[in-house]
Amino acid sequence: MSIDLLSPTGQKAGSVELDDAIFGIEPNTSVMAQVVTAQLAARRAGTQSTKTRSEARGGGAKPWAQKGTGRARAGSSRSPIWRGGGVALGPKPRSYAQRTPKKMVRLALRSALSDRAADNKVLVVDAWSFDAPKTKDAKAALEALGASGRVLVVLGRDEAIAARSFRNLPDVQVIAVGELNAYDVLVNDYVVFSQATLPTTSATNEEEAK
Repeated sequence: MSIDLLSPTGQKAGSVELDDAIFGIEPNTSVMAQVVTAQLAARRAGTQSTKTRSEARGGGAKPWAQKGTGRARAGSSRSPIWRGGGVALGPKPRSYAQRTPKKMVRLALRSALSDRAADNKVLVVDAWSFDAPKTKDAKAALEALGASGRVLVVLGRDEAIAARSFRNLPDVQVIAVGELNAYDVLVNDYVVFSQATLPTTSATNEEEAK
């Protein structure tokens, strides 16, 4: 798949080939759903906690005699059926992380990128030529590129000026190329790469080898 290579001013600066193995596959919706669900689950803190009857304060003495009072037997005032007692089967700290195979994670990312490419929502810029960090220049660049709605800007390590220019825009998410994932691609309308950060099969294989 070949698309236009654009300058930050929106002018055509040539053309670039999108790797079919990354941007041209049939999106696997079930894998994307499973990977995104696992990613969101891993974000949960899992710090909620309730006290059981053994952890609730008090209740050391038997409230009343076993027999002769006419009332039901009670061994502790911290029973779950008492006000102020412990909680039966309540939540405890836990991890919500799900094990997701690396092949599924990679397939989900390729599926998400292919979905955006099929809708012409993948843009490639030759290079970000900001002289200094300016949010105004970053906003003008996205308008010139025609990227509307929520925009994911993928940047490399040496594009710090561009990162500082984009980071204050409310509808723009800046992400490092090594952190690119299916959820962030799907939650944004457009994905904007620079020519240096455009993923290819060879670059992906090199990263996996490391």
